[in-house]
Amino acid sequence: MTIDDAFTCKEVVELVTDYLENALLPGSRKQLEGHVANCPGCTNYIQQVRLTVAMLHQLAQEPVFPETKQELLEAFRNWKQGSSPQKADTQFS
Repeated sequence: MTIDDAFTCKEVVELVTDYLENALLPGSRKQLEGHVANCPGCTNYIQQVRLTVAMLHQLAQEPVFPETKQELLEAFRNWKQGSSPQKADTQFS
């Protein structure tokens, strides 16, 4: 790999999802791993993304109370429409 073939930190950030999902072509994967091996910041970033994904998978397994789910759905509907939950009198318990 030449210096011209090396990925930048910005490219690593752009490709991290494909990398973690094993969707990169072998050459791109090798370039990304080469950069990460020599870049503590990107190594840390990939570890953080992996941890975040693992935590979200774990959280997805937690039960959600129907009332909480309805309150959250209403809050997101209001947010999408441009009003705040307080304006819609939605109270979170």
